[in-house]
Amino acid sequence: MNIKSNYHYLLSDLSKLKGIGTKTSNLLKRKKINTIFDILWKLPKSYTDRSKSSKIKDLKVEENQTITIIPQKYQFPRIRNLPNRVLCKDETGEIDCIFFNSYEGYVKKILPIGKEVTLSGKIKYFKNKYQLTNPKYISENASFIKQKHNSYSLTEGISEKVYNKIISQVLNILPNFEEWHSNEIMKKFNNISWHNSIKELHKPENIGKFKENFYKRLSYDEIFSTFLVNSEIRKKIKKIKKIKKEINNELQNKIISKLNFSLTNDQRKTLEEINNDLCSSTKMFRLLQGDVGSGKTIVSLLAALNTINSGFQVAMMAPTEILAKQHYSLAKNIFPNNINIELISGKSSYKDKKEILEKLSKHKINVIFGTHAIFQKKVEFKKLGLIIIDEQHKFGVNQRKMLSDKGGKNCDILLMTATPIPRTLTMSIYGDMDLSIIREKPKMRKPIKTYSKLENKIDDVIKFIKKEIVLGNQIFWVCPLIEESKKIDHESAVKKFEYLEKIFPNQVSLLHGKTNIDQKEIILNKFLKKEFSILVSTTIIEVGIDFPNANVIIIENANKFGLSQLHQLRGRVGRGSKESTCILMFKSNLSDNAKKRINILKDSNDGFKISEEDMKLRGFGDILGFKQSGIKNFKLADPIHNHDLFLLAEKEIKKIEATKQDISKFKPLIKLYDRADIINDIA
Repeated sequence: MNIKSNYHYLLSDLSKLKGIGTKTSNLLKRKKINTIFDILWKLPKSYTDRSKSSKIKDLKVEENQTITIIPQKYQFPRIRNLPNRVLCKDETGEIDCIFFNSYEGYVKKILPIGKEVTLSGKIKYFKNKYQLTNPKYISENASFIKQKHNSYSLTEGISEKVYNKIISQVLNILPNFEEWHSNEIMKKFNNISWHNSIKELHKPENIGKFKENFYKRLSYDEIFSTFLVNSEIRKKIKKIKKIKKEINNELQNKIISKLNFSLTNDQRKTLEEINNDLCSSTKMFRLLQGDVGSGKTIVSLLAALNTINSGFQVAMMAPTEILAKQHYSLAKNIFPNNINIELISGKSSYKDKKEILEKLSKHKINVIFGTHAIFQKKVEFKKLGLIIIDEQHKFGVNQRKMLSDKGGKNCDILLMTATPIPRTLTMSIYGDMDLSIIREKPKMRKPIKTYSKLENKIDDVIKFIKKEIVLGNQIFWVCPLIEESKKIDHESAVKKFEYLEKIFPNQVSLLHGKTNIDQKEIILNKFLKKEFSILVSTTIIEVGIDFPNANVIIIENANKFGLSQLHQLRGRVGRGSKESTCILMFKSNLSDNAKKRINILKDSNDGFKISEEDMKLRGFGDILGFKQSGIKNFKLADPIHNHDLFLLAEKEIKKIEATKQDISKFKPLIKLYDRADIINDIA
């Protein structure tokens, strides 16, 4: 088979193309353009229409214009750093072409005296004469310039002209490929081929036309390839056979009965799903997604109890030591005395660590709590049966697969996150995992009342805080990032701390990005022990940690954040049985859009509903305001505009899985869009 009729051609390096030397190739690699497909998959961001030609007398200043002229005279200054100048004219007037940082030989080559040349660029007017400085396009072939030219986000050293030439070359020699989709799917996009779709994508007049069939076709390919990779990973994990665990319902119910609260229906349903996985002969690979304060931890500890009862060990990892310690304390309170649990932290002495690790290797410890350090090579388990990872929403698909492999075939995996995200995103991010969702909040948790206040009304807020302190309650005062500046962020928090300390002497503490880890833990522990009333903090306050006595949170510059992040911050309070309050503060009157967003937050404490609304308002790129490394960076597909395509891809994957279809025909799709090393063994 000729290489050009095979998709491998698209994965070949840039040496296949004419005019790309080592220098240009290296410049393209800076933009992660390594193959011919990378060139095609770099989307145009805009275009400039250079099709209309003007005479010099009709030129418009500060606009991109295309002119055909005849060079008349060179002016090459003797003084360095001065530009080279070429006097040019047509039948209607004169224009100076200015070149900075250019050589005489180059200027003479591109603008030969007396020869007609077409140029394009932005027109200036200086000293009663038109000027064209460093023209974008220069050619004796007018038809090459007189057209619409795409603009791409490029690294320095690659001009628009050069890149458009490369694109044109690739599109002109682009081979047809055998379609990987069924006739049924192709009909949904009016049978437009991948070959024609990619060509249409690079036509200037088609930029941003996401409703067109070519656009939807390519978006679907992008979505479907992601779902397909996730499906293959899921199938591979399900093929792993393990020793079944046993559920001791009597012991489980005994623990539940001793809790000072009843499990919600969602918690009971999720526990049943996890227990079914534990009893299965196939490996569990499950995500437990729950809103803030929904009670994920207790469910995971009950799963741990059943694992221990089956003769296995459990490892529970948290992102911070203080959260690991909180999980450890909860387990201490609810587990029977005959279950040996340990906490390993950075503060543990060398002697203690050595002793713990030795006990762990001999199965004298049933559950180990800690941060990521518990998965280091030197940490050995005798019989690891369950890994629980808390608040690890940043784990991407490759990290999750590595984790699954590390535990061994008899080790089940349970990941937990308090990050509610819309269903379309969940399908693409966590499609390799089984999913359990806890929406329902414990009955003892009261909805958090949310208010908005202008910053000049701070005296009212202070009065409110004074009343809360008298009642024995604690307060978070959050000074979020302003203009993405950590320095300003830090200064803002310090100033607020100084302001509040004057009003509430010896009752305020400060936490920010420059606080070292040890000091941070001391401050948070003191807050937990109620040694002070107000904690001024940046957005680094811990997700997942329960501060049951904190029932007020004030968030400054609340308009700087999306709804989902405000909801996450708001979730730092309302962890106890008391009524809680969130006050959102603003520097000026809110816009209509801002009012709409705040009303959504006031009306709902459901993180999933809020995230859906947030995505509609702000797009899906970063709905939480935080970098999410696990989120697929779609180039074309959009969960809002292409919601129907996500559902179609999900339906198609389920059909493939149910009928056990051979997916080898989709190999080009996977290789082109995801190039997932994780399933490179697909035939």
